[in-house]
Amino acid sequence: MGSIHAFRMQLKPGTVDEYRRRHDAIWPELSALLTEAGIRDYSIFLDEQSLALFAVLRVRPGNTRDTLPDHPVMRRWWDYMAPLMEVEPGNRPKEWSLPLMFHMD
Repeated sequence: MGSIHAFRMQLKPGTVDEYRRRHDAIWPELSALLTEAGIRDYSIFLDEQSLALFAVLRVRPGNTRDTLPDHPVMRRWWDYMAPLMEVEPGNRPKEWSLPLMFHMD
């Protein structure tokens, strides 16, 4: 079954359209990498007032999500997206974990 992960990221002002455009044209090698790592059902939502991004994804048991930061494709994507959002050193997007407060199947 796997588990659900939710987190928040932060866009910079004036970058919403470009962020959407880049994700609408997500690199096939990045999409394949995420799938191979066990990620599925991945959505990112925007709070238009605060420019906060809310991401929700499912990971399969035995996933390799923790190894993604070391993969060259992931690093290249982060470098590509860094001008649009708040990032850590090394251009990894800043993430704030969101604790589950309610779930209904």
